[in-house]
Amino acid sequence: MSYDFNSGIRTAPRTAGVAFDAGLRAHMVRVYNHMTAGLVVTGIIAYMVSTSPAMIQAIFGSPLRILVMLAPLAFVLVMSFGTQRLSLGALTATFYGFSVAMGLSLSTIFLVYTHASIAQVFFVSAATFLSMSLYGYTTKKDLTSWGSFLLMGLFGIIIASLVNIFVHSPGMGFAISVIGVLIFTGLAAYDTQKIKENYSESWGEVSNGKLALMGALNLYLDFINLFMMLLRLMGNRR
Repeated sequence: MSYDFNSGIRTAPRTAGVAFDAGLRAHMVRVYNHMTAGLVVTGIIAYMVSTSPAMIQAIFGSPLRILVMLAPLAFVLVMSFGTQRLSLGALTATFYGFSVAMGLSLSTIFLVYTHASIAQVFFVSAATFLSMSLYGYTTKKDLTSWGSFLLMGLFGIIIASLVNIFVHSPGMGFAISVIGVLIFTGLAAYDTQKIKENYSESWGEVSNGKLALMGALNLYLDFINLFMMLLRLMGNRR
């Protein structure tokens, strides 16, 4: 493995450049395919639940709502800490189980916001995400320095969101959404570059299937959070 001193990013040896580039492109396709499939599953589940008053009542009109709210976090923790122990099949099932759990959790947005505004915000989010992800993939600039800044900002909005649950400040909610858009926009580029670096470091291993799934999970979370922040800013409530 060689080192590109201009970009600061690990690269494959020049003699194997063609094979590395082809493998990287195939890896990124797998990442985006998993991410897209996960988003489709989430969208379908969310819409189906929102159109069933019985399911809405069963989930959100009972203590089950707490389990539904916490389930996505549990899936993320299982994938993050169990990557090495889980088989590729089990990790794949966990990722799509997470997508279903997110669909259940997000189903209420169809009850709160108009369908037209949800669609509008989705396309704005997709355009923003794809632009920044493409930047992260193509830029020669090392985005490592973004990591600590974005991580601090992420913890900041999590803490602020918890505080705002109790104070119910519209101004704080607006600020959280604006800062959240900036953070998750930056993370789309940062995480895309990290996916490239992780592939480069593991190039030549028998399988990168697990790496593709974990990369898909990171980009999925970036997109969903960007979408939710924009929806709070731009969405039209019923």
